[in-house]
Amino acid sequence: MNTLRNNVQLIGNLGKKPEIITLDSGTKLAKFTLATNESYKNAKGDRVENTQWHNLTAWGKTAEIAEMFLDKGKEIAVQGKITYNTYMDKDGNKRYTTEIVVNEILMLSK
Repeated sequence: MNTLRNNVQLIGNLGKKPEIITLDSGTKLAKFTLATNESYKNAKGDRVENTQWHNLTAWGKTAEIAEMFLDKGKEIAVQGKITYNTYMDKDGNKRYTTEIVVNEILMLSK
């Protein structure tokens, strides 16, 4: 059951080509966004489309795969864990971010 703790799986489309950062150690970091869509009928019977945007990061080999194969609009499935971070902005305000740290990527687009 430990593998079920903090496990996220999403299927969606990339918002843009991943941003790749190579650290001094040579390790690669990929940052990208994923849009997931759902539709439902509201109380009036009208179809409503809802899009959620997710911030994703990938490290090491997973980041290298993202760099080589991912591009804007591609449909992918990802598996990872959700993380929450805080930081102080330039005005001294505390800000919060949520991101998915990706462990696996599956390309669904041709």
